[in-house]
Amino acid sequence: MLVYGTLIHAPLPGDLEIIEDALVTVDVHGTISNVESLVDVSSLEMEHDDELIRLGQGQYLLPGLVDLHVHAPQWPQLGKALDLPLNEWLQQHTFPLEARYGDLDFARRSYESLVSALLANGTTTAAYFGTIHVAATRLLADIAAEKGQRAVIGKVAMDDTDQCPDFYRDPTVQSGLDGTRELIEYVQGKDSDLLHAAVTPRFIPACTDAMLEGLAGIADEYGCHIQTHCSESDWEHRHVIDRLGASDTLSLDRFGLLTDRTILAHSIFVDNQDLATIKSRDSGIAHCPLSNLYLSHAVFPARQALDRGLKVGLGTDIAGGASPSIFDNCRMAVSASRALEDGVDPTLPSDERGTAGAGIDFREAFWMATAGGARALGLNTGRFAAGYAFDAIVIDTQVDDSNLTAWEGMDSHDDVLQKIVYNAARSNVTSVWVQGRRVSS
Repeated sequence: MLVYGTLIHAPLPGDLEIIEDALVTVDVHGTISNVESLVDVSSLEMEHDDELIRLGQGQYLLPGLVDLHVHAPQWPQLGKALDLPLNEWLQQHTFPLEARYGDLDFARRSYESLVSALLANGTTTAAYFGTIHVAATRLLADIAAEKGQRAVIGKVAMDDTDQCPDFYRDPTVQSGLDGTRELIEYVQGKDSDLLHAAVTPRFIPACTDAMLEGLAGIADEYGCHIQTHCSESDWEHRHVIDRLGASDTLSLDRFGLLTDRTILAHSIFVDNQDLATIKSRDSGIAHCPLSNLYLSHAVFPARQALDRGLKVGLGTDIAGGASPSIFDNCRMAVSASRALEDGVDPTLPSDERGTAGAGIDFREAFWMATAGGARALGLNTGRFAAGYAFDAIVIDTQVDDSNLTAWEGMDSHDDVLQKIVYNAARSNVTSVWVQGRRVSS
């Protein structure tokens, strides 16, 4: 397959590379074999007419978007109950919904709708929390594979009787560990380059010490990903300190759950020691700015994390975040960083109101949405270069009834990307490929 047109990607945070008249060559395995700039494509049209995809005017080739944190079973809950504090939101709405996934017919309807919606929004890679149900989480893996999405998938583990309701928890430590093993072996047994298994302790408050220790051992045994929440809210952050005498970050590290394959969702209430520990373990952070606005009431220090060289990507945190779009989270990431930098209390003088130097711009947000997320997961995607998987989307700036409009002669390609980051919607995503396979159009 050959794709010709203008491509935009960000190999490094804040560093855009824009190539006009680019030709991307993709081999039969869906891997990019070459990227070059051409002046004239007419000869290729004659020689490779059946293989050549030529982008039209106003169309741009971007890397596929990476969502580092999705609660797959919460899809039916998207946009509901976000007026509640986190602990009430979980107990009153989320846990009862997730408990329904023992019904595989319900699970199939929900998961098929979710995966299709994410692909249509340009999300080529998603890191999924499932439920405590092994069968439903296996089904999620099947659906992701069938639809062609790259996915990291984990059975949620939660057994603490003080924080988890009787109707929705692993009945014993051993059952939670056994279910995790079963899911990992199922995913790894599918022998798919697109699917990856993850150990998934919901968060420290939901898990006993024995569960956390056991999950760390399983992750080490199978060499799989680890995903969990970290310092998401005042309540959760305080709960962990009171229980274990240390922050989420330091506690997870003591349990052996911080590795170079770990994704920590949120990580808002982290201090310098926490950031240094995450960096030393080469763990990744899923920055979920839209969800944080509703349920966490604080702002992740994205600028500080990027400046320290941490692995940071973006997550929708469905359904804590009210949108399935990574572009929406790009916008909120920039907005949240500006709020942190400038401050939000008008009763304070401007020089006391904010945190100087905390802002990021659309370039860093775009990197986190693509190469940054891929780097956090250790995946060879997120940019256009030889040896990388061809996970890509086409953004059309000229679709009808769109909020996104590029003006020829007025907008540079840099301007266009900024407009894409701030205005692109599902309707602008006109083609999606994962590993060279077109999965949405």
